[in-house]
Amino acid sequence: MPPVQAVKYEQELKKNPDLKDEDIQILREWCKKQPHLPPITDSELALFLHSNYYKMEATKATIDTYFTVRTHVTEFFHNRDPLGTKELRKSFQTITVQVLENKTPEGYSILYGRLIDDDPSHYVYNDGMKYLSMIVDLWLHSEGTSNGHIILFDMKNVGFGHAARLSPMGLKKYLFYLQEALPVRLKGFHFMNITAVMDVILNMMKPFMKKELLDMLHTHTTLDTLKKFFPVDILPNEAGGKAGVLMHLHEKAVKELEENREWFLEEQQTKRVDESLRPGKGKTATDLFGVEGTFKKLEID
Repeated sequence: MPPVQAVKYEQELKKNPDLKDEDIQILREWCKKQPHLPPITDSELALFLHSNYYKMEATKATIDTYFTVRTHVTEFFHNRDPLGTKELRKSFQTITVQVLENKTPEGYSILYGRLIDDDPSHYVYNDGMKYLSMIVDLWLHSEGTSNGHIILFDMKNVGFGHAARLSPMGLKKYLFYLQEALPVRLKGFHFMNITAVMDVILNMMKPFMKKELLDMLHTHTTLDTLKKFFPVDILPNEAGGKAGVLMHLHEKAVKELEENREWFLEEQQTKRVDESLRPGKGKTATDLFGVEGTFKKLEID
């Protein structure tokens, strides 16, 4: 597979009648006055504008937060060489994250994740979030705007040992990024095949979730409730669908990351903020998330 091509701005204009060139021009001019920001393409500006339903001030806030978080949360957004990062390679063997090929009837894309190795000692949350972010980044880079996005986590074989390896700060950082920075129109946040451990995980997540995200959060013990939201046929075979063998789909997704190694390496070099150039005072991770260690460690017997 050759490396994926970036979506073109002209394609975005055709795809989105509400996208106006004059709005992109306003954002271009604004970016010139933000010396701390990296270069941003018109296609990327279109993605941010679309994800904010064309609200200009919200778009500017999302752009700044997106690049700021990616600069300071190094555990998710640095060392992203899909071939040369040992921890990432381990993560590829522990979980699968994939964009399902078929969309919902509304045209929503689904991001599906689950364990492929159920040994809790092999699961590392930060590396899993890094892997998930790489899949999403490449997807947005090549596909651009979408009617909507659904995140679906399959909790099969997730146990209390996995929950014990989560940290409140790690969850806070990703949920902040998801809600404040990721340029997608999120339409659903689903967990399927849930068991009693889901209560523990949700208790850790909920303090960091806004009402809008809580309202689109749905948990499912069986496919009966899930199928009310979208056709389950679009899921991998092992999840009760007809989209193909899980490991075949997984290998294809990992291969795509590997084929785009150069893009990931360049992205890390060129798409970060320079806090020394930020108007006013530079930001730190503490400004964004508070002090690490203010949370008690989760104890699970």
